[in-house]
Amino acid sequence: MTHADDLRAWAKGSYTTEAATELLLRAFGGRFAAVGQPWVHTSTEPQGPSQVSAWIDFASIPEEVGVLSGGERRFLLFAASLAEDVPVVLGDVVPGLDRVNLDLVLAAIAHAGGSHQHSDIETKEDGSIVLYSGYLDALHAWPQASPAAS
Repeated sequence: MTHADDLRAWAKGSYTTEAATELLLRAFGGRFAAVGQPWVHTSTEPQGPSQVSAWIDFASIPEEVGVLSGGERRFLLFAASLAEDVPVVLGDVVPGLDRVNLDLVLAAIAHAGGSHQHSDIETKEDGSIVLYSGYLDALHAWPQASPAAS
């Protein structure tokens, strides 16, 4: 199991944490999800009932991003805001993102909102509702994975 697999396993079950973790794994060559970042924690001994061996302390990101570029800082604060109670103003964050990272942010918002788990529902003229089996595609799919994200 890779470090990325460990982080994804830790985040599993919370769409917002999954989305934030995926952002760190996919953006900037995955370096913000790498061991050695102050918000990335690992253990040689799995922790707790879910046997977690890697996790991200998203709440600590705002205190640690002061030395980064403006684009990196905005991106990380957005990711932290998805996973934790970290306030960000989208009007300050979004305009400073490049196209690649904006694509990731759109996919993260769709994932955090659970769009990949929405069912197709139709309301008939008589007011009755029909629920179709299966799930709709995500509103905005994750871009093709880079080698660092796999």
